Amino acid sequence: MADMMRRMSEQLHAVLGAGRQGLAAALEFATHGGAERVLLADRDRHLAEAAARRLDELAGRSVGLARELDAGSDESLDAALEGVRVALSALPYGLNPRAARAACRNGAHFVDLGGNSAVSAQVLGLDAEARAAGVTLVPDCGVAPGLAATLTALLVESFDEPESVRLRCGGLPQRPAGPLGYQISFSVGGLVNEYLGEADVLREGEPARVPTLTELEAIDLPEPLGRCEAFTTSGATSTLPATYRGRLRELDYKTVRYPGHRDRIAVLRDLGLWSDEKIEAGGVRVAPRAVFEAVAGRALAPTGPDLLVLRAEGSGVLEGRRRTRRIDLLDFEDETTGLTAMQRMTGFPAAMVAEALLRGEAEPGATPLELALPPAPLVEGLAARGIRVDDRWLDQ
Repeated sequence: MADMMRRMSEQLHAVLGAGRQGLAAALEFATHGGAERVLLADRDRHLAEAAARRLDELAGRSVGLARELDAGSDESLDAALEGVRVALSALPYGLNPRAARAACRNGAHFVDLGGNSAVSAQVLGLDAEARAAGVTLVPDCGVAPGLAATLTALLVESFDEPESVRLRCGGLPQRPAGPLGYQISFSVGGLVNEYLGEADVLREGEPARVPTLTELEAIDLPEPLGRCEAFTTSGATSTLPATYRGRLRELDYKTVRYPGHRDRIAVLRDLGLWSDEKIEAGGVRVAPRAVFEAVAGRALAPTGPDLLVLRAEGSGVLEGRRRTRRIDLLDFEDETTGLTAMQRMTGFPAAMVAEALLRGEAEPGATPLELALPPAPLVEGLAARGIRVDDRWLDQ
């Protein structure tokens, strides 16, 4: 009881999932978010303890707490979230709805990193529960979905008559590396998911679906990137087509890679290496995708520092003139903390959203990010975290 009362008296934040992105979110809570203590909970207690120790080192004070968590258990989630004011889920996305329900039961605001539009829809379906609990749930708060939605909202409000938003994003090695000119900065399974299926877009004001790995284009980005390529991938637009249906004529998202990447990965897909259907090989039955993910996880392991670029470009009519505004975000691996650009650009923005919820800047309920908070303060706050922001009108 004494421990519970002590925790409730503190500014206690929780990060569910103590992996790479979870550590970055915890650091944001500790350095900018006013957290007195940050609980790092993970199914691997040793990982949680290591992350808590590393957080203390980076923050320069004793701030990290560690806990073993079974995120598939309501009892375990409730025990972890007791006394917590805000919870950030860096769990595998399928666990987010259960974690969001636990947050409601325990009176905690909740954000997650997203990763699957159908799962995020389940979190948004908890609106009544969140309102009854007086808390706010905001899914999809990483990079894309996440920052991409915030930039979209900012661009839309820039115009009297917004017309289009184009989103281009890529996490890349600072120099092309390996057989695909790429190194993995999150799970291989998540990468394959983005490359499969269809991309949700707006065309002529209406939601539409476009096959992934199509609509290849060349794109010139800030140095050191220069000429790259971009192509359609799935999942990143999340709720944006529904939110801006009829308000924007065109909206799309494409993943950025170094030239030649799309053609190489399309061959892997066409060979069937991403299939979940088991085949017989060497006397055993195995899914090609499982083999590919195991092999690619080693072949694409990071060998050098990374960067992350996110470009959002909007067009529309402002004061009777057709104009275009472009926002480029660019971040690099931090040599001081050892955090990669992917960690920073995923964990930091999600934690910033959670901090805004604690300040009472959003109404209770379950709300898409683009509707939950004013976008400008979130974008302005990125510079304070060392992320480069280049915001310009192209037609001045």
